[in-house]
Amino acid sequence: MIATPVTVEKGPGENPASSRPPHQPPRGGMASSDGGRDTPHESKTELRKRLVTEAVLEAGSATAQDLASRFGVSIVTIHRDLDELERRGVVRKFHGGGTAQPSGVFESQISSRLASMAAQKTAIAHAALAYVHPGMSILLDDSTTVLKMIDGLPDRAPLHVATTFVTGLRQLSELTRDHNLTVIGIGGRYDTAHDSFVGVQTNQQVRGIHVDAVFMSTAAVSTTDMFHQEEQIVALKREMLNSASKRYLLVDHTKLNRLALLQIAALTELDLIITDADADPAVLAAWSAAGIAFEIAR
Repeated sequence: MIATPVTVEKGPGENPASSRPPHQPPRGGMASSDGGRDTPHESKTELRKRLVTEAVLEAGSATAQDLASRFGVSIVTIHRDLDELERRGVVRKFHGGGTAQPSGVFESQISSRLASMAAQKTAIAHAALAYVHPGMSILLDDSTTVLKMIDGLPDRAPLHVATTFVTGLRQLSELTRDHNLTVIGIGGRYDTAHDSFVGVQTNQQVRGIHVDAVFMSTAAVSTTDMFHQEEQIVALKREMLNSASKRYLLVDHTKLNRLALLQIAALTELDLIITDADADPAVLAAWSAAGIAFEIAR
């Protein structure tokens, strides 16, 4: 069953871009991403911004000149589009173009994160499932690595599973039909870029529960600390850590030996870090020397 219905306050922004490849606009009008004409419900400007988003997510990055040529508009127009998309948190603008790649102050849109390091994330999630046992209550964050744990949860039922992640809630709701999973949706202000609930209300709800274990990921991990670029996400992850008896961090090797704007917690506060076989040996050696527990997913 699904407990605690959530309320959605739709924030600014668009739905995450699909993973379908962008389409070249034909002469006489811009095509929609499904090959049809733009509808009265979506202006040509918004349609172009959506297709620009798809182009950047598909390629990882693109220059303003390439985007202007592709969509038949001026470079000035493309720069305006990129300015707006950056404001919405969809892409990160650099001099001469835009990128979907993360930085110390920008995290990639969910559609880009879903496609990144898929095999490594699956291995890490499978290893994490060994720490989930029948009768437990667990808290899952909005990371795409933790998301891959969900399909394995029915084998460990009964469970109470709480999350802020809308994509995760959809998958969990399907599983409750045939499995003994109690799903707790943690609500608040909806954040489009993360497809998750965030903000003061969300933090209060997390603070009001206690779970046996939390499973989370983050954007950057050094030899001593875990970091994230966004203040609202840092505040939420801190509350999640405080609400759990056991704390598991799931991170693929691309997140290691990196810094971001804000510290979430020291790695010594965690019970276990699970990463993949391509992790930097120097980082693993530093963790071992500091007494930080970790596991390599195979």
